[in-house]
Amino acid sequence: MERSPNLAAAIDAAAEALIGVLDSATSRHALSVSPTQLRVLSLIMAHPDTNVNRLAELLDVVPSSASRLCDRLEAVGLVRRAADPRDRREVRLVPTGAAETLLRDLKARRHQAVQAVLDRMPNRVQHELLLALLAFSQAASLGAQQTGPDSTARTA
Repeated sequence: MERSPNLAAAIDAAAEALIGVLDSATSRHALSVSPTQLRVLSLIMAHPDTNVNRLAELLDVVPSSASRLCDRLEAVGLVRRAADPRDRREVRLVPTGAAETLLRDLKARRHQAVQAVLDRMPNRVQHELLLALLAFSQAASLGAQQTGPDSTARTA
């Protein structure tokens, strides 16, 4: 199969457009937290037993920076620190109900924004996009497995 020379550029442009749609859905609603703080909340939700050191690793920042981010989130009632019941010396970061509501609402707004774009596309093209995205995700997963977990580090 012959590869289109502009496919990577088209994917890059589509990714930028998607980021714009998602950012627009986020910015239309007055959020009391920054994009970095939203990322922290998402990570804490995805990793329930996270402490500040683990969060710092996930964000690729020093622990003191992660701690300051958590201080701000705790001050606005989105995170609380709790002793780990298995080891009281460990302090876990726990999202509050307000954080869960915030992330759920944000996800719904983003979903609506993406759906509005999809609704402007013909059904056949939507189906082709779905198949292409599934194939892309599968290929990306295979590549990540072959290169190992350390080579896919992300920063905040």
